[in-house]
Amino acid sequence: MIMALTFLLTMSILVTVHEYGHYQVAKWCGVRILKFSIGFGKPLWVKRFGKDKTEFVIAAIPLGGYVKMLDEREVGAESTLESPPATYSAEELTRAFNRQSVAKRIAIVMAGPMANLLLAIGLYWILFTMGIVGMKPILGKVIAQSPAAIANFTYGETIQKINGKDVASWQEVSWILLNESLKNNSVEIEASSSNETHIHQLDLSHVDPEAAAKDILTASGLTINQPDVPAKIGEVTKNGIADLAGLRANDLVLSVNKTKVSVWGDFVQEVRRNPNKTLAIEVLRNSNVLNMTVKPEQFTENGKTFGRIGVAFKMDEAEQDKLFVTTHYSMPEAFIKATEKTWDISVFTLKMLGKMLTGQTSLKGVSGPLTIASYAGQSSQMGLNVFIGFLALISISIGVLNLLPIPVLDGGHLMYYIVEIFTGKPTSDFALNIGQRIGFFLLGCMMILAFYNDINRLITG
Repeated sequence: MIMALTFLLTMSILVTVHEYGHYQVAKWCGVRILKFSIGFGKPLWVKRFGKDKTEFVIAAIPLGGYVKMLDEREVGAESTLESPPATYSAEELTRAFNRQSVAKRIAIVMAGPMANLLLAIGLYWILFTMGIVGMKPILGKVIAQSPAAIANFTYGETIQKINGKDVASWQEVSWILLNESLKNNSVEIEASSSNETHIHQLDLSHVDPEAAAKDILTASGLTINQPDVPAKIGEVTKNGIADLAGLRANDLVLSVNKTKVSVWGDFVQEVRRNPNKTLAIEVLRNSNVLNMTVKPEQFTENGKTFGRIGVAFKMDEAEQDKLFVTTHYSMPEAFIKATEKTWDISVFTLKMLGKMLTGQTSLKGVSGPLTIASYAGQSSQMGLNVFIGFLALISISIGVLNLLPIPVLDGGHLMYYIVEIFTGKPTSDFALNIGQRIGFFLLGCMMILAFYNDINRLITG
C-alpha cells in the first residue's frame, strides 16, 4: 500500500510539473490551451477554468499526461466537455500552436523537460540547504587482487580527494568514481592515515561497466569501514515479535541458538536467515543472564525471504561523530551545488544511454514503473531527505529522456523544428506520420524491455 501510494504521489508530482511547463510557456506565447490532462484513460475529475475555458482533467492511468493546444491540423478532433466547434474565427486561429514562430514552438516543447530539471535543482537546493549527512570515507578491508589492492590502498585510510576534487562522504566518492569511470582509465586518489598522506593511482580500465553501475566501490575493491559494535539492543518495536518475547532496550545479546554473538552484525545475520524458526536467545540485562525464545516473522526484500523481530541498533553520539559527517551549505552555495549535481546527473544519464546503445553497458539498467514504484516505497520509508533525493533523480531522468530525438517525445518535435529552421518550411504531414509510427514503435520496445527488466528483478532479486 505504501509503495502504491508513494508511486502515485511521485508520478503525479513529476507529470504535473512537466505538463505545467508546457502549459505555462504556451500561455506566455499566446497559444490557446484546450485541455490539461494528468494521466490517461477514463477521466476521474473534469473542470473548466479561465477565459479560454481550458478543460482540466485527472484521468485513471497516472503514467503520463498531456497539454492539448489549438492546432489547425487537429481542428474538430479535440475532446472537450461540449461538442467542439467545426471552425474557428480568424482571430482564434492566430492563437493556434502551428501558427507560432519556430522559436516559440521550440520554447513550448522544451518547457516540459526544463521544468523537470528545474524541479530537480529546487529539490537538491532544499537538501543541500538542510545539510547532507553521509558516512566518512574511511576504508574498510581492501578486496584482494582488486584494482584497489593493486593501487596499495590499506585498511583505515580516509579518502580526501579524487582527481583533485574534495570528498567528504562515501556518497561523493561513489558518485565521482562512477563519473570518472566513464571518461578515464584511472583516477588519482589522495588518502590519509596516521597523519600521513598517500597518493594512489586507481586503474579502472578493467572494471566491468555493468558491475560499476551497480556498485562502483565493490567493483574497484573498496569497502566501507564498518567498526564492530556490541550486539546491544537500542530500540524495540512496541507489540512486535521481540517485545512480546520479552526483549528490552539495552539488552546485550550473548548468543543465538547457543552460537556466540560478538557484534551486532552477527545477531542481525542470525535473525535474517531464520524466518519462521524458533530461536533461543541469551541476553545480559542488569548483570543478569536471561534466556528467551523468539520466532522471526517472514518478510520479502528484493525477491528474497528474510526474518525480522522488530529491534534496532542505536548508536551513541560519540560513535556517530566518528562515522558520519554533515555538510552544510549557505543558500547561494546550495543553489550552485544543486545546479552542478543536476547537470552532472543529466550528462551521466546521456553517457550511460550512449553506452547501452553501443553495447558497452547492459540493457539491464533500463527500469520501468515497477522498479520506480519499489524505489519510491523504499525511499519514503527511509525518511523525507531520501525521498526528496529520489524524486529529484527521477525528475532528471524524465527530463533527459523526453529530450531524446525520438518522434512523439518532446525531443522528436524539437528535431522537427530544428530541421524547419534549416529548410525554411515545416515538416510534411507524411514525414510526421512516418515519424510518429517509428516513435511509437521505439517507445513500445523500450516499455517491453523496461517491464521485462522489472519482472526479472522481482523474480531473481
